[in-house]
Amino acid sequence: MLTVGVDILELWRLKGVLERWGPSFLNRIYTPDELAYCRGRIPQLAARFAAKEAVMKALGTGTRGVGWRDIEVTRKRGQAPQITLHNRASAWAVRIGMTQVAISLSHSRDYAVASVVMSLDENSHH
Repeated sequence: MLTVGVDILELWRLKGVLERWGPSFLNRIYTPDELAYCRGRIPQLAARFAAKEAVMKALGTGTRGVGWRDIEVTRKRGQAPQITLHNRASAWAVRIGMTQVAISLSHSRDYAVASVVMSLDENSHH
């Protein structure tokens, strides 16, 4: 069985939140490694925010079911981004029988988008 999640974010919205809340917002949403990778760049931060939302949709938890930092976008040089789940998100993935997760990120001048596909073990009990 497959589940999907997609999210799109207007870059100006994220920029406004950052101007208003700054480090407190960044540290609530992103892991230290994500912040190091993004180096404050709005398109990269927005794509990762969209990725977290898309993962929540694919998991079926919504934003209240897991923590923002429980979902991490990791990237090795020369490779596509990957999703690493921690804490509540990891526990939920085990519960629903998630076996794989694939993600695609993109951004333009005005938008960032993330698409997630998860495969679930059809024999698991959700």
